[in-house]
Amino acid sequence: MKPKINSETWRCVTGCGACCNLEPSDRPDLAEYLSSEEMELYLSMVGEGGWCINFDHKTRKCLIYEQRPRFCRVKPDIFQEMYQVEPEDFNQFAIDCCRQQITGVYGEDSTEMLRYNTEVRSRT
Repeated sequence: MKPKINSETWRCVTGCGACCNLEPSDRPDLAEYLSSEEMELYLSMVGEGGWCINFDHKTRKCLIYEQRPRFCRVKPDIFQEMYQVEPEDFNQFAIDCCRQQITGVYGEDSTEMLRYNTEVRSRT
C-alpha cells in the first residue's frame, strides 16, 4: 500500500474575509499590477478601517462575489497575468498569500488561520 502524503491545496475559506481588507498602505506595490482603471476601482472600494465596502462583516461574505473585479479573483490565469506566477506555482503562491494576509489581518495564531490551515491540508 502506498503511504499517504500530506499535501496542501489552495481553497477560499468561507467566513474568513482577510483578503477583503484592502488597506492600500499594506499593499504598496498595487501600481505594479493594477491598471490605472483598476487602481481607481480598488481605491473606490476601500472603506472604513481599510475594509472593502462590499464586505458584509456580519456574514463575512462578499456582497458582489459573482461580479467582483479581476483583482479579487484567485485563479491561475489571473495570477499569471497580474503577478507572473506560472500555473504550476499557483497553488503554493496562493496559499502563501492567504497565510500572509490572514496573519496581517487576524494574527498568526487566530481562529481564522487555524481554520485556513485545516481547510488547505488534505491527505492524498
